[in-house]
Amino acid sequence: MKALLASGEIGIFDVINDGRESIQRMRVRELLDAAPGIGSRRTFTLMAKAGISETRRIGGLGSHQLQKLRSEMILNKVPVNPGTLIVMSGPGGVGKSTITSYLRDHPAIWVSVSVTTREPRDNEKDGRDYHFVTEEKFDQLIAQNALLEWAEFAGARYGTPREAVAEALNLGKHVLLEIEIAGARQIRKADPYALLVFVSPPSWEELVERLTSRGTDSPERRAARLALAEEEMACSGEFDEILVNHRVEEVAAALLSLASSRSKGLD
Repeated sequence: MKALLASGEIGIFDVINDGRESIQRMRVRELLDAAPGIGSRRTFTLMAKAGISETRRIGGLGSHQLQKLRSEMILNKVPVNPGTLIVMSGPGGVGKSTITSYLRDHPAIWVSVSVTTREPRDNEKDGRDYHFVTEEKFDQLIAQNALLEWAEFAGARYGTPREAVAEALNLGKHVLLEIEIAGARQIRKADPYALLVFVSPPSWEELVERLTSRGTDSPERRAARLALAEEEMACSGEFDEILVNHRVEEVAAALLSLASSRSKGLD
């Protein structure tokens, strides 16, 4: 990792966001010393201004210290790869939630938790699956410009908290939003550098099978789901990338690769 850092192939926050125990046990001083163009004197200055002790290890850094370190690096013109805002959309039944669950514990990814006005389901937990709020609270968030995007779907409203996304990006994390196409369009207007990814099924026939296999749906409900999926598939051309979901692991790896490439291009 030190060699990759010294060569410029990866950035300081790429190392910090690596979840392996051996990396997390590295001292912050060693990390900064290995980065090109810093040196021992600048390392001492950066750590002092960020309030990081000489013996602090990467795994012991708090979010406040990480934010201070990033700010000081930017002020001192040390290259910092920003995190990428990944917007993932696609038709219902394509497997978006499964992809999100697969990436949730990845150290380089922060999964955004949406705000919603719908009631929680039995297996859902407030703050983990969604932030469940009242209609009045949702109106307040809109009025305060606290939502990066919001949309109405199936009789409820959903939105992305702006401040939490900005904080994660400032820590060099790639932020993953799993949202509807209407929300993706809003993100495109708000942040032209966001990476919009459309997840597509291997075939229309396979998607139809997934959407019609629920025995609890009425014929009318199945028809409505298929009609909506057809509309959503027609929007794929609005996105930067289209990934076909043959295997969840392949889509997750592709998302990470695209996000890393995007962040390096913005550095």
